[in-house]
Amino acid sequence: MTGGPSETIQQTLGDPRLQLAIYSATNRLMSHRAGAVRDDLLPEYQQLRNEANALKKQTLDHLDGYLEQFESMVNAHGGKVIYCANSEEVADFVLSLAKERNSRLIVKSKSMTTEEIHFNERLEKHGLEAVETDLGEYILQLAHQRPYHIVAPALHLTRYDVADIFTKNLGVEKEVVIENQTRIARATLREKFLRADIGVTGANFLVADSGAVVVVENEGNARLTTTAPKIHITVAGVEKLIPRAQDLAVFLKLLGRSATGQPLTVYTSMLSGPRRNGEIDGPDEFYVVLLDNGRTKLLADPEKRQSLYCIRCGACLNHCPVYRKIGGHNYPWIYSGPIGAIITPQFHGVMQDPWLPFASSLCGACAEVCPVKIEIPKLLLKLRSEVTAAKRREGQGGLERIGFRLWAVAMRHPWIYQMSGWLGARFAAKLPKVGPLENWASQREVPVLARTSFHQWWASRKGSP
Repeated sequence: MTGGPSETIQQTLGDPRLQLAIYSATNRLMSHRAGAVRDDLLPEYQQLRNEANALKKQTLDHLDGYLEQFESMVNAHGGKVIYCANSEEVADFVLSLAKERNSRLIVKSKSMTTEEIHFNERLEKHGLEAVETDLGEYILQLAHQRPYHIVAPALHLTRYDVADIFTKNLGVEKEVVIENQTRIARATLREKFLRADIGVTGANFLVADSGAVVVVENEGNARLTTTAPKIHITVAGVEKLIPRAQDLAVFLKLLGRSATGQPLTVYTSMLSGPRRNGEIDGPDEFYVVLLDNGRTKLLADPEKRQSLYCIRCGACLNHCPVYRKIGGHNYPWIYSGPIGAIITPQFHGVMQDPWLPFASSLCGACAEVCPVKIEIPKLLLKLRSEVTAAKRREGQGGLERIGFRLWAVAMRHPWIYQMSGWLGARFAAKLPKVGPLENWASQREVPVLARTSFHQWWASRKGSP
């Protein structure tokens, strides 16, 4: 990994408390997932992965048709679909609606899409209060931090950290017992639910043939967010669509198991419009904001399009040796781990953070556990080649190219290779580590070259039994 945020990475690597928090949490999630997809418990697991991959491919290959179908069904149920090209349009729509309805308080259920567009910050600048209601997200909002993990956003914080955050921001006595911390958050958030005018959620899936918004969760906060306020707004990327309601069975069997090791999350809500006559709860108004924000740009490349298959389970993060060492905050955007390493360069351009596709050992663990079979290592290699090509166009990477050319010459001429080995064994340790070697050596121990080459050793064995 070259050219990355080395200072902050070094701080993470040098923090034993943080390293323990990351490793223990990801190890627990890995263990739960492994237990949930065992052959004796889910013998059709690989078949489900193949089906999910095929369904995602089908949807994205014909996205325009499914979008029209979804919009038609939402309208038929009394809701409204809003298409937004970028974050500014999302904020403008919500601000305009809040102003028309004289709304001041918004409750939110965890949504990576709204994190992506800095939704809370944009609304707060215009005097609206947006409150996260997922416990992990609420803690991070109080701490003014971004999520550390897709599924477990406060993975890096201990209960002692949470105690300090609550004391500082909520004015309560320091409480380190987790159950009591949960009660503090529940009491505070329940008041917000009762006073909120608008509820905003993300969506795990959008069902084209029924116009349903599907939200899965474990805490119940999303269900309150979608039913207690008078207005419900779903903000979701266009890639969240799936063709039919019957396809949900495939994805629901995979999502919970891949994310937390649960056969099914505690709450699975299917929402399809505002409250009907005779219903005692639910919103009066129902909106689905479909966000592009660069997604359609990814559709142009048939190979890299599979990046949009992601269902945000976080399994690739838990199994990634790089994520488990450097943590979530060292990735430049809201999406971290292997999925962030392939999505971020495609959204922002490969040269904004050119080190990112190289932040991988290419071990393939991410692809092995991805429930929708995204070929992450293959995409990383493609992005690496694009970074190299872009650097070449900008006149960068000259030393690296010269180094590989010299290596190629040595590989074609054994006597040069042997001479280089002899010289390296005697003088390499004394040479200064500069350029690419300096970056390489900053993360690794440079091995000492053996003074006896393999050829010399082999020759000395002649005549040995």
